[in-house]
Amino acid sequence: MKCNNTFKRLSGLVLAGMMSMSVASAETMDLTLEESVRLALDNNYSIKEQEADYDSAVWARHQARRTAGPTVNWNSSATRHKDRYDSVSWYGTVPAEAYNTYANVLKLTMPIYTGGELEAKIKAANLGLNASELGLELAKQKVKAGTMAAYYKALQAKNQIKVAEDSVNTLTEHLKNVNAQFAVGTVAKSDVLGTQVQLANAEQNLITANNSYDVAIASLNNIMGVPTGTELNLTDSLAYTAYEIPLDECTEYAMLNRPDVLIADYKVAVAREEVKAAKAGYLPQVQVSASKAWAGDSAFSENSNRSAGNYWEVGLGLSWNVWDNKVTEAKVRQNTAAVVKAEAVAADTRQTGDLEVRTAYLNLKAAEKSINTTKVAVEKAQEDYKIAQVRYSAGVGTNLDVMDAEEKLTQAQTNYYTALYNYNSSKADLDRAMGIMVDLDIKKLALEDAAK
Repeated sequence: MKCNNTFKRLSGLVLAGMMSMSVASAETMDLTLEESVRLALDNNYSIKEQEADYDSAVWARHQARRTAGPTVNWNSSATRHKDRYDSVSWYGTVPAEAYNTYANVLKLTMPIYTGGELEAKIKAANLGLNASELGLELAKQKVKAGTMAAYYKALQAKNQIKVAEDSVNTLTEHLKNVNAQFAVGTVAKSDVLGTQVQLANAEQNLITANNSYDVAIASLNNIMGVPTGTELNLTDSLAYTAYEIPLDECTEYAMLNRPDVLIADYKVAVAREEVKAAKAGYLPQVQVSASKAWAGDSAFSENSNRSAGNYWEVGLGLSWNVWDNKVTEAKVRQNTAAVVKAEAVAADTRQTGDLEVRTAYLNLKAAEKSINTTKVAVEKAQEDYKIAQVRYSAGVGTNLDVMDAEEKLTQAQTNYYTALYNYNSSKADLDRAMGIMVDLDIKKLALEDAAK
């Protein structure tokens, strides 16, 4: 996992460096949808946060496993002594002298039986690590869906610029026709004024469309983790590809592959292991120990004569809280309540996942229908506008007819591109709701008995 992440980080830095050179050497940077997703996966801070959580879970498991192994403790002391009184002998009084003593104790301890506490904690740590890996995948899926939505939003804004530009160009040409007819006295001044107003409104719409595009590009840059002022040339387009998978299969897939559903199952399993760890308080604790002590008049020496400061021992210890004032019972009940809560959260997560899949699927199908109807509407609106122009030039139609036809054409084009955007964004949202894999094969982390 760590090697894979390291490779991705390096590839991300290389790709980012290449794109930085591209920006420096050109006004815009060409960018496909796939490239934008990869940039986001390599640079997005929410993923980096989740990677740190994963590393923490790795060390939490390491800690739990090591707790079940032996520990070695060394205590060492040095003491300075001096007798209070001088000593008296046949030869006279001998002044008291200061002297040093040293003591060392080396002890090895290892748990043999903990009532299942250590085993439960190790299993909980393993489950937590898998849940954290799923959390990383979930973060990547969210970033991918967000990046795709931002990319599609920018494409939608780009298409809206085209619609606005077409409207301005159409009205500009129509205004020339109106001015020519007004110059020869075949139309009234109101036709000129009405067309000028409509053209001004179209120009304002173009300004708004350009601004919306700039904002959309800045938002896309932000989620990709590149400078927000980077100019992009989006090389993909909003296209329509029929979605053939039925709703029930989408829902079934989601329940088996959504990371948040699997994470909820893991949390149920972790809570159950915590109940087992708490119940260990009812049972005895057994450990084996071995120690060696030595003392002498130098730092690591041992007196030749046997004394209380020089010994070795090996022992087996047993401890049992026969009565702990019901502290263990309180812990067990508390953790049992946590299991009930985790099970409720897991059920709610499944229900929410089902709703998200259904909502995204229905939005997708609605947008699919809209694509067909709005495409026909655009064709009809274009034909209607041409007829209105011909009638106006022939003197049998009014300028209001032309303005109305042009407005309907603009609206039909807007509706068509909006339908394409809704379809593609709903498709990306459906992929996220179903838990479509980004980097992790979720099946290897499926926990069959988590919710049982």
